[in-house]
Parts: sequence; structure tokens; C-alpha cells
Amino acid sequence: MGILEGKRLLVTGVLVESSIAFSVARIAQEEGAQVVLSSFGKALRLTGAISGRLPQKAPVVELDVTDSGHLDTLADRLREHVDGLDGVVHAIGFAPQAALGGNFLNTSWDDVSVALHTSAYSLKSLTMACKPLFGERASVVGLDFDATVAWPQYDWMGVAKAAFESTARYLARDLGKEGVRVNLVSAGPLGTTAAKHIPGFDQLTDVWNDRAPLGWDVTDMEPAARAVAALLSDWFPATTGEIVHVDGGVHAIGA
Repeated sequence: MGILEGKRLLVTGVLVESSIAFSVARIAQEEGAQVVLSSFGKALRLTGAISGRLPQKAPVVELDVTDSGHLDTLADRLREHVDGLDGVVHAIGFAPQAALGGNFLNTSWDDVSVALHTSAYSLKSLTMACKPLFGERASVVGLDFDATVAWPQYDWMGVAKAAFESTARYLARDLGKEGVRVNLVSAGPLGTTAAKHIPGFDQLTDVWNDRAPLGWDVTDMEPAARAVAALLSDWFPATTGEIVHVDGGVHAIGA
């Protein structure tokens, strides 16, 4: 038996095989979970195709986390595939190009609001949309990137990640009494499709190459994905509001 045997999970953000979310879905299935994926728009077909590369092909539901209509009907549409949820993986983040790349002082609110809505507020809206399917216990896990410092070029996505971390803490506070744990996995820079679109991504990887006590492989999604799987399992029953660093130790080492 795997550590996720019998768990029913929603995994967002599976677009390509090289994503952290894909590795989470794969490991979750290998550990015994029943997995449903989400995607939307033109990416729906892509996610459906990528689903076929999992150990078991997973169903895909349409979900744009900024669309209230999608969120309002999510629970009913998930019920077509599962009779409840034990866990949710938030692997969603987006900022317009104008909000990245050293343009911090000139970014308009219109662009900032998109970054905050998609990358931070969506943790609350996704969790609440799934909440009707939760039983006595559930685990929500989000993918994070260290927001304690200002990184080169990261700009308003860094601000969004700080809001994301705070959102997780408030969700943990308000949902704990209902048996819902909310935690984040803060990974080092990984060569996902989304990361490669961040201007100056190579500068971040240089930091990890210099400072990670355990070393760092930007192509290896497995460590972060395993941490997510562990937090989805019953092995952390009293842990909530936490940020688990899977970054080779960089967060603990001074510049």
C-alpha cells in the first residue's frame, strides 16, 4: 500500500510532462491515489494528452480559477469522477510580462491585479470551491517560491508569492477546525515551462548553484513532488500553515 492509498485528489497545473504538477500526479497515482486534473481553454486538449502519460489516464475538468462560473460549478463537475476529495494541489501561477523583468516601478495595477488574482487569491477560491467535497479531513498543498527576499527580475510575481504564503496561513487558521490542512512546498528554481518564461531565470539558478548545500538540479521535479505527496498523505496530521522548503538548503544559508 502506498501512502496515498484510497485518496481522491485534484491536481491543477498539469500542462507538460516536465512540470512539477505532472510529477505530483504521477507519484500520487503510484502511491495509490485517484487523480483528477484540471485545465482550461486551449490547454484542455494538451492536458488531456499529457494525462495519457500518467500510470493511469486521469480525467480532466475545465477550471479557470479566475472564472466564478467555473468555480461555482466545480464541485458538481468533480462529482462526475469522484465521490469526494481528500486533497487539492494548487500549482497555478501567472503574471503578465509587464509585471516581470525589472519593470516593477512601472507596472500598472491592471497587470498587478492579474498576477495577484491568479497566483494568490486563487488559493482561497480554489479551496472554497472544493470544500463541499471534503470529508472530516483534507489537505491542500500549494507550490511556492521563496518570497522572503526580492529576487532579480521576479518583481510582482514575488509580491504575489508573498500574498500566496499569507493566504495559506489565513486558510490554515480558518479551516483547521474543519479538519483542513493547508501547507506550501517552496521549491528552488526548476526548469518548468513557466519558469523559463521568467526574465532572468538563469540568475536564480546561479544563486542555487553557488549556495545550495545539497546541490541543486533544475531538471529534477521529483524532490518537490515527493514533498507534496507527503503533505497530502496522513503522515503530517498536525501540520498546517507550514512552508516546507525543498530547495537544497538555500533558504537557510546567508549570502
